[in-house]
Amino acid sequence: MFELLPDVGLRLPGRAGTLGFGIDERSAQWAVATVADVREGWVCGARWAFSAQYQGLTLEAYGDTTDRSGRHQDTPGLAHISLTRDAHTLAGPSACPVIFDGIDLFGYPATEVSDALSEGLPTTLRLSGDGLYLAAVSVHAQPVPVEG
Repeated sequence: MFELLPDVGLRLPGRAGTLGFGIDERSAQWAVATVADVREGWVCGARWAFSAQYQGLTLEAYGDTTDRSGRHQDTPGLAHISLTRDAHTLAGPSACPVIFDGIDLFGYPATEVSDALSEGLPTTLRLSGDGLYLAAVSVHAQPVPVEG
């Protein structure tokens, strides 16, 4: 089970701990490597990125992001985490629960999830999918304010 923790990060399955915003690349990869094989990746505007597969889900994380011009650091350390379902699993509940506020986001039809979350989502949390079930969720850190 994964648990989305806006403003904190992502609680990993089992006793793997929490993938917390602001941690460095090595710590982030080490935490995820306790439950899945980590693969290096690339994301524009981030100094590092990686992904991992776990029970029909792809976890992607990246960090040390810069502003749109690429000159100033926007978010130090881990900045973004997403979980995406394999396309062939979208017709039913996910094998691995992804929890937010006590609700399994991939365990129920998207309309039921939307109804249960009717009070609104944190601005750092995104849900996506246009089918019967949600296809992806992501959570990101608050950017560092620009000093002027």
